[in-house]
Amino acid sequence: MITLRPSPPDSVLWIVKTLEEAGHETWAVGGAVRDTFARRPAGDWDLTTHARPQEVRKIFKRTVPIGIEHGTVGVLDRDGTMFEVTTFRKDVETDGRHAVVAFAESVEDDLARRDFTMNAIAWHPLRGEHLDPFGGLADLEAGILRTVGEPEERFAEDYLRILRAFRFAGRFGLDIDPLTWAAMTSFAEYLSGLSAERIREELLKVLSVDPSPSVALGLYAEAGAIAVLYPEWEDIRRDRPGEWEAAMATVDRLPLGNALLRLAALLRGLDRSAAVHLLGRLKLSNAQTDEVAHRAAADPLPGPGEDDEVFRRWLSRTGPERLGVVARLDLAGARTQVSVEAAYETVASWQRARHVRRSGVPLCTADLAVDGRDLIASGLRPGPRFGELLDQALDVVLRDPDQNTREALLSHICEWTREPTA
Repeated sequence: MITLRPSPPDSVLWIVKTLEEAGHETWAVGGAVRDTFARRPAGDWDLTTHARPQEVRKIFKRTVPIGIEHGTVGVLDRDGTMFEVTTFRKDVETDGRHAVVAFAESVEDDLARRDFTMNAIAWHPLRGEHLDPFGGLADLEAGILRTVGEPEERFAEDYLRILRAFRFAGRFGLDIDPLTWAAMTSFAEYLSGLSAERIREELLKVLSVDPSPSVALGLYAEAGAIAVLYPEWEDIRRDRPGEWEAAMATVDRLPLGNALLRLAALLRGLDRSAAVHLLGRLKLSNAQTDEVAHRAAADPLPGPGEDDEVFRRWLSRTGPERLGVVARLDLAGARTQVSVEAAYETVASWQRARHVRRSGVPLCTADLAVDGRDLIASGLRPGPRFGELLDQALDVVLRDPDQNTREALLSHICEWTREPTA
């Protein structure tokens, strides 16, 4: 007997009531229904209806055609919150990457096209009824992830479902049904045919919302998906298993909601060129690729007993603006160790670095007391060497911050540029 009852917001009740009064059967489906029955906070509420998209747009005054070619219309409530309303659908043709869908006549048809039994449950907000034609509730209760229908057919329709299975199993702590698992492993080689954007979004979802991403990533590895999609990580996992296990433990220690920080932790075992290549395949933005690569390539914080010059050079090399994120990476790694001393030392190093940064000492060429205009005024001709001279000046100042005066630095620069005597 089902004792749990989803509690949709009033706007969902209003949308369903309005559609049903217009003669269109409407049900709540998707993540909010599944999460409620899995005893987790409900997320976004999605609705499926017999009404066609144009009918939905006629019934409601404020709508957004967010995916009208696929039957989806966004309905805005009085506060401007949008709820997705999608016409009952069924798959008529698939190729493993995309599905051609047609409108269906019943909610049962719509549920039959879904990936896993736990996602094929519908809830009627007005009548308090649920539809569960594929046993999703029993599978949730038993902690099992199972496909709707034959696993081979479901994955052949869309190989992305394999990655979704890893994510759901990790997030909900589910065991994967043996037949489902066998099909996943047999189709893993086809994952490379998915678009980079879809692969990226699945990875970022795991890294963003899963308290322990190592579970889903472990399934990636066990099924062969790591080898297909991320061979750089497979090399580490195969050749340096201790390093891979440490990376998994570190990722689990990092906070929820910061997928790119967790991604940087996974990339720390790679050299910069390999990390950039992997990020490029995921088609992150140039800014995201640059930032994640810098975080991943950053040296660990100096030990707390090092002198201020060592910290100044570390901040200069890493970028003072990255102190917080790199320190969090180091601290997460330190907390995976048996001894608590490593964590205490990392915190002490973080405090030292913050103190050095707050002191206002120059850490980059922009902080120097001279710039290109001063070099021109001193009689030097503009050119590529300007950058080299300013880098040399920064090296002097990192060694001795008191040298950061216009007079002292121009004196050094004059000496460096003086023509040697015969």
